[in-house]
Amino acid sequence: MRVLGIDTATSSASVALIEDGRLLAEEILPRTDSKNRDGGRFSASHAEVILPLIQSVLKTAAVPLSDVSGLAVSIGPGSFTGLRIGLSTVKGIAYGWGIPVVGVSTLLANAARVTDFEGLICSFLDARKKQVYAALFRRCGENFARVSEDSVHDPAEVVDLVRKFKNGAPCLFIGDGTITYQKLLLESFESGVNLREGDTSPSVAAALARLSDGQCRTSNLKALASLTPVYLRASEAEVKQKNWS
Repeated sequence: MRVLGIDTATSSASVALIEDGRLLAEEILPRTDSKNRDGGRFSASHAEVILPLIQSVLKTAAVPLSDVSGLAVSIGPGSFTGLRIGLSTVKGIAYGWGIPVVGVSTLLANAARVTDFEGLICSFLDARKKQVYAALFRRCGENFARVSEDSVHDPAEVVDLVRKFKNGAPCLFIGDGTITYQKLLLESFESGVNLREGDTSPSVAAALARLSDGQCRTSNLKALASLTPVYLRASEAEVKQKNWS
């Protein structure tokens, strides 16, 4: 089973090819200036590189697209424009080649990248506007379980949520939110907290592919039309429209 994972929802776009759980090839776009993630360099660079990244991964693995068994794509939360880029790219490939697609929570895939830590894992992505996308998970050996649902919060609210579930256990925050809110996180916990941007972990795309292996075996193209982005909050255009109405 070969699954191609594609992520454009986070600050580092990535593509990875997994075969029966084993990484065959991976490409990651270095994180760029992310000051304007929903219309600036962030989304523009993702749109420019996603197809070349896919081509590079397939070439490195010496696997033609016709031999890919399934596609896994991050469906959010994340950059609004990035999510649309990823989904439109994946849907084009799926319809063109008849490949089933599985949509996976960006926060779940981001947390699943962590395989060398046991304890509470907070998937922590900068949502801009002084908010973060966050969800809690717990890893114990091979057991990886969700603790809280995907949500958008003020960073301080996520700190309170972590305190509620930490119970003295070690905790790891992973995602680009750890850069923006590093000072808050370090000051909020005296000990037992680790921060990772994620650059030293496997890509989000690789995690997407691994998480989707079983679902790709049973998925079909009929469900593709209903696959939509998960934004968690209204876009800036929707907010402006509401204010004017």
